[in-house]
Amino acid sequence: MIMAEQLEAVLAGFGGQGVLFAGKVVAYAGLIEGREVSWLPSYGPEMRGGTANCSVTLADDPIGSPLVIHPNALVAMNQPSFEKFLPEMAPDGVVVYDSILITPGEDLKAGCGIPASKIAEEAGLDGLMNIVLVGALWAKMGFCKRETLDEAIDRCVPASKAALIEKNKLALKLGIEAAQ
Repeated sequence: MIMAEQLEAVLAGFGGQGVLFAGKVVAYAGLIEGREVSWLPSYGPEMRGGTANCSVTLADDPIGSPLVIHPNALVAMNQPSFEKFLPEMAPDGVVVYDSILITPGEDLKAGCGIPASKIAEEAGLDGLMNIVLVGALWAKMGFCKRETLDEAIDRCVPASKAALIEKNKLALKLGIEAAQ
């Protein structure tokens, strides 16, 4: 596991894949641990199916800009997002992606492809591929304490969807296991 002093991540995919929620979980983990945090969402005007991404920075020192120009982490949930953000990666960056939906190409050195959508589906966690990938990102970068991720889920899942808290925690666990 790479332990990045500062996480500068881009999470990207289509609207409806939970890109912004996944970024929010990572950002909350930083807040819980008292770190400096930036979460910057970006999405098209479509409700579902349009592009969506967010930049998340976790740091021990003040963050100068919410823009992540050369991320040290990329969580890609579809091929167009993978292709768009991969060229911007820092040289030692980690790429986590759904190997069912993305064909990485031969030049990817530090990639962690897991069948996240298949893992989620087989576990009865439809729609939680995003959190499976957050688990994989944590397995590769250890951006917070493990128990902090569970607490971030507790805080991010709205009370109206409390029944999904344990499913999200299971998705994290499955993503961590798949990436190790």
